[in-house]
Amino acid sequence: MRVAVGMSGGVDSSVSALLMKLAGHEVIGVTLRFHTLPESCSADDLRVCCSPQDVKDAVRVSEKLGIPHITLDWERIFKSRVIDYFVREYLEGKTPNPCAVCNRDVKTGFLAKYLRDVAQIDKLATGHYARILEYKGRKLIAKAEDKSKDQSYFLALLESDAIELLEFPLGSLTKEEVRRIAKEYHLPVAQKRDSQEVCFLMGKKPGEFLRDLVGPKEGIITDTEGRVLGKHTGIYNFTIGQRRGLRVSAGKPLYVIDVDWQNNRLIVGEEDKLYRDSLKLLYLNAHLPIEEWEDVYAVVRYRSKPVKVKDIREAEDNTYVVEFEEKVWGITPGQVCAFYEGDVLLGGGVIAKE
Repeated sequence: MRVAVGMSGGVDSSVSALLMKLAGHEVIGVTLRFHTLPESCSADDLRVCCSPQDVKDAVRVSEKLGIPHITLDWERIFKSRVIDYFVREYLEGKTPNPCAVCNRDVKTGFLAKYLRDVAQIDKLATGHYARILEYKGRKLIAKAEDKSKDQSYFLALLESDAIELLEFPLGSLTKEEVRRIAKEYHLPVAQKRDSQEVCFLMGKKPGEFLRDLVGPKEGIITDTEGRVLGKHTGIYNFTIGQRRGLRVSAGKPLYVIDVDWQNNRLIVGEEDKLYRDSLKLLYLNAHLPIEEWEDVYAVVRYRSKPVKVKDIREAEDNTYVVEFEEKVWGITPGQVCAFYEGDVLLGGGVIAKE
């Protein structure tokens, strides 16, 4: 089988390439370059992926494994499909999930179909901690065996036709086992630490990144009754449920309840106003036809507690309304709502701003 491996220069994707070669496949390493950075810029300093050093590390690993390697310059694609989306969503008072969008539109789903068409690959393997399995007659994504590292949530927006092209070699492994394999085979990135931030933020918080991009955008902070409590320096510094950084006093803890981007207003209130028993999705991306869904749970943000779904129905405006069996804390427009049946990922969608 002809397998391309998305190689970020980190230990996870490197071990994925190793495992695909050990399985006897024809392996090609593929690295996407998203950023133009000085050669002296190191991922060990910024903790981001896809830096010049990361590209070099992917090449070194490929040479160690004896596999061909190519680097694709996708900086413009990444900017238009991920960074511009991220900026637009934040300026509209939402809290986007750029990693989920990137997996769909750039580095996983789109890349798999692109390489199938231009390089005749059979599969794209990545370093995601997730699994592919047969379920109800279809190949679907499922949670990793190591639930502490599971990344299936970030794959909820993938188009269903891309799933057939994917392999996740690390799905049954723990991080410790991956490190041990890398050391055993003397991979040059065995000790490299993981990137933990959104790659294009370069170590900045989202608010800092956006302030540098668009400047401060001062506005008012009100309570839910409309009383002015103070000022903010940019709605992009805040997300639903946030408590810190409000710099207003009301004699009781206050949380961000809503972000009114049209009036550049931050609305705060007590924590009980953060609980809701329903949400609206802009669309529903189903990996399995929705009529086959049973015993469904939803995750409304990464690592949030799964909540039982009571009902999902299409609304007149082509959005979807999701009702829960219990109230859920901090439902946030722009975030991904992922649906599961046990460990199996059924699909997901982006939470709408009502």
